[in-house]
Amino acid sequence: MASIYELDQAVRLIRDGDTVLAGGFYGNGTPALIVDELIRQGQKNLTIANNDGNTTEKGVGRLIASGQVKKFICSWCGRLGILPQLVDEGKIELELCPQGTFAERIRAAGFGLGGVLTPTGLGTIVEEKWAERVTLNGRDWLYHAPLKGNVAIVEADRADTEGNLVFHLTQRAFSQVMCFAADLVIAEINRPIEPAGNIDPQDVHVPGVVVDILVQGKGGNHEQ
Repeated sequence: MASIYELDQAVRLIRDGDTVLAGGFYGNGTPALIVDELIRQGQKNLTIANNDGNTTEKGVGRLIASGQVKKFICSWCGRLGILPQLVDEGKIELELCPQGTFAERIRAAGFGLGGVLTPTGLGTIVEEKWAERVTLNGRDWLYHAPLKGNVAIVEADRADTEGNLVFHLTQRAFSQVMCFAADLVIAEINRPIEPAGNIDPQDVHVPGVVVDILVQGKGGNHEQ
């Protein structure tokens, strides 16, 4: 069963140097309160894996702007105008990974697979800098290692006290596989956290068995 923590208590479990898998797409579905608290607490040398980072005003791009990230793993970062200069100055390491490959690397980590083989990125900067070409059955592939996190931070629309999560729209992007691929899963819940049994099992996107900590979002309190 997941535990319900106050925001500061939950975020304090994220340590300097951790790899953090952050859900969301263009900042939508990224847990804003958790990012706020990370900035307030000041954990540093983080590796952040997120689809795009969004901007320096929304999403995990705010952590890049605050100087807390040593490495950023993403599929696209075109809205993070400060990132090229930070990379050029050696202040941050950037790893680009095609979106489908990014999701599959996380899934591989969560489900005990040895990595991902894909033709996507052959002959590109992806092969040159971040992947290994292998030949199987006469065909070339790129091998990518699994992408595992010390912590996953996700936003969900609903949860019960057992930790079962229900996502709404873009919240689901990458968050589902991230919850299986991290040692510690912290979920920020928009609506008031519900008693166990309130959520129809057919509606559950992530089972509570892999969720460790729930944080009440702005939508209500958990005293029910």
